[in-house]
Amino acid sequence: MTEAVEFDVVVLGAGPTGENVVDRLRAAGLSTAVVESELAGGECSYWACMPSKALLRPVTARAEARQVPGLRQAVQGPLDTEAVLAHRDEKAAHWKDDGQVGWLESTGARFYRGQGRLHGPKKVVVDGPEGEHHVLTARYAVAVCTGSRAALPDVPGLAGAKAWTSREATSSHTVPGRLIVVGGGVVGVEMATAWQALGSQVTMLIRSVGLLPKMEAFVGEHIAEALTEAGAQIRTDVEVASVERTGGTGPVRVVLDSGERIEADEILFATGRAPRTEGIGLETVGLEPGSWLTVDDTCRVEGSDWLYGVGDVNHRALLTHQGKYQARIAGAAIAARASQVPLLQTDRWGAHVATADVAGAPQVVFTHPEAAAVGLSLAEAEAAGHRVRAVDYEIGDVAGAGLFADGYRGRARMVVDLDREIVLGVTFVGPGVTELLHSATVVVVGEVPLDRLWHAVPAYPTISEVWLRLMETYRG
Repeated sequence: MTEAVEFDVVVLGAGPTGENVVDRLRAAGLSTAVVESELAGGECSYWACMPSKALLRPVTARAEARQVPGLRQAVQGPLDTEAVLAHRDEKAAHWKDDGQVGWLESTGARFYRGQGRLHGPKKVVVDGPEGEHHVLTARYAVAVCTGSRAALPDVPGLAGAKAWTSREATSSHTVPGRLIVVGGGVVGVEMATAWQALGSQVTMLIRSVGLLPKMEAFVGEHIAEALTEAGAQIRTDVEVASVERTGGTGPVRVVLDSGERIEADEILFATGRAPRTEGIGLETVGLEPGSWLTVDDTCRVEGSDWLYGVGDVNHRALLTHQGKYQARIAGAAIAARASQVPLLQTDRWGAHVATADVAGAPQVVFTHPEAAAVGLSLAEAEAAGHRVRAVDYEIGDVAGAGLFADGYRGRARMVVDLDREIVLGVTFVGPGVTELLHSATVVVVGEVPLDRLWHAVPAYPTISEVWLRLMETYRG
């Protein structure tokens, strides 16, 4: 069956980014089609944010409880692995997308399941199930929201080793006795934390000198210390030369560049992401298949007046919440252009520019201890030419932290622009610090003057009193 239909906008990808583009277009009264080749809800719902945090929450809750007098003796036993995995399955909706599809259709959008690909300007063809073939034409725009996938390095033997990527790491129904984790970024440290707590003996192999190299150095140091105390082995400044696994079954062996061999039951490669832009027809509009899409601040692809790249595909900020933010910006920009309303691009924080991607993108790492950061690190601020000062404070010295946990260990850093007297970035590491992050985001995005921030009084005794201590340290 072949169907030809016209819509105001066609969206490729029904993950969180695509869903939010649809929502904004609905609010603007534009007709929309959304195409998804896998599950509506995308990577975040089934193989990333939701299942990974469901795995991690019991780990961090137990670790925090063990630091509370009167409670620690009650939580000394192992985690109930079966219950943790069952809870993970529930939070991943058992890998069924009925609810997500129902929500999309409730917006008035037309949902197409199948492989969608561009077929020239403003045209998308969809090969659906049972021989269905649809030709969709967009009056105003096509938004590519197909996300990213795990990128595997070119390592001899890896192709046949059936290595885990983030998908297998978040969906496995068995706990490997020994797990090698290659990579020290967010996926690597979170999955090392989860599986070590569930009973795996984890060995991390890191090319760099520390964990989480894109964050302030002290963050990786705190998390490495906690992982080591939990029983994980962390090997830094090493590189995998080859992987061996006969027939893709049985133990997997890693050969390091030094010649040393390490054996495990499973191996996870958490070594980066690549755009899911292959096979979607980019070549029909003069773009390279499999490439990141270069966009302006409205998320419109450079050189095009109709094609948008929103979320991971544009490589601006590979975070679910930033993809949703970009979707709100792009949806507003598409609607404004469709109705010929002038865009507010001259306002750095206007309705049609995704400024937070570069100035105020928050990130959380759900390990124990947790890590949270927004804006620029000290190194990034200095590299950008700002005259800055880093203000540090040990969070464990705050009264609220001592009540939160015995022996609380953590650190906060505020990066201050000395010329403008505003905060360019904030980083926290420590138990429970993720809930401090939005206040930091408001400070950074709102460019709150430090003289005004002095009047923002944190409640006593909460960990948020670290804000007062940072300000006191800055003012001397």
